Amino acid sequence: MNEIEIIFKSVKDFFTSSMLKIALIPLFITMLILYSMFFAAADFGITNLQEIAQASQNGQEVVIDENAPFYFVWFTYLIVFLFKYSVTSWLAGFLLYTIGTVLILQASVILSIIIIGFLTPMILGILHKRYYSHLELNGYGTLFSSLWELFKSLSMMVLLFLILIPVYFVPVLNIIAFALPLYYFFHKLLNFDVSSTILTKEQYKEIYKKEANSFRLRTLFLYLISMIPFATLFSAVYFIIYLGHSYFIQLDKLEKNPNKQEEKNQEQEDIKLISN
Repeated sequence: MNEIEIIFKSVKDFFTSSMLKIALIPLFITMLILYSMFFAAADFGITNLQEIAQASQNGQEVVIDENAPFYFVWFTYLIVFLFKYSVTSWLAGFLLYTIGTVLILQASVILSIIIIGFLTPMILGILHKRYYSHLELNGYGTLFSSLWELFKSLSMMVLLFLILIPVYFVPVLNIIAFALPLYYFFHKLLNFDVSSTILTKEQYKEIYKKEANSFRLRTLFLYLISMIPFATLFSAVYFIIYLGHSYFIQLDKLEKNPNKQEEKNQEQEDIKLISN
């Protein structure tokens, strides 16, 4: 099965009733969280930030509410610093009016990927039963390993965002600088969720050693889809289906490998000898 066939087969599976029902879960949960975040931010709001920016530009003293969230305080200090200097004031305007949109879109991607991780076994279980029941599921993932992978991926993403701050002010390059940390998180978590549900650690290492670039291209393709405003809210289940098919196909090839079959037969013979 070639890549185009996998893509269209995944689309067909996505539009089945069972998958569409699952797709509603990340949609509603993510929308609820974003809705809550929007009104939490509105309490201290964009209007306040605009007033702070104006006051800073006029050299007036800026007073910050002590009860404001820490992220609001940090962002306010950044706006104040930028608006103090005419050279950077246009950059502050860019930050104030455009970066908020980018952050909301990225927040929707991050939330959807985290939520879909909890639904991955259910989605892959349906695919396994429908197409790959001849294959054995030996997932190496546990709750602890999933949480640890989430923590590592989030930490590295935040670190990359901080390291790349100087690049955010360079036209064109800032687009890549914004996208790179999120793609890292997207690839690592999505790839882990699917592979750890289907494969053993040994199978994953063997497959990924040969197909690493193919899976990077697949997650890049899915990441580009997620960059369509709020597309991840609807398509996160499709991401799991698509990567699930890809890993199941690779596992099927691995199981049909003659050397692999010989190893299995030898193991069965050894077990028989020991039992006798």
